[in-house]
Amino acid sequence: MTQAGSMARLVALDGDVEGQIFELQLEETMIGRNPSMDIAIPDDGISREHAIISYEEPDAEFVIEDLQSTNGTKVNGKRVRSATLSAGDQLRIGHTTFRFELAVSPSGG
Repeated sequence: MTQAGSMARLVALDGDVEGQIFELQLEETMIGRNPSMDIAIPDDGISREHAIISYEEPDAEFVIEDLQSTNGTKVNGKRVRSATLSAGDQLRIGHTTFRFELAVSPSGG
């Protein structure tokens, strides 16, 4: 089983967590308002269990899936149920915007 490692992260661009960096180190990272979430965000626009980001092998892709949240999940301004993420994508979850970043692999590939 391969872990996502520190291959990707979310950088909070605004909201209560502005400036914070959330490493996506698990194969599945849960995002929500519930304190038990992998990424817990105190934002009343975020559902208790809002979205999940999964690391998909063998394509080494990160996919965000909205968990039928009240306010939805947006990628680059478009509301999505599920979307494959690319470096630089902006995610809007509740009242908080994140930038999705991919780390460069030291092995070059």
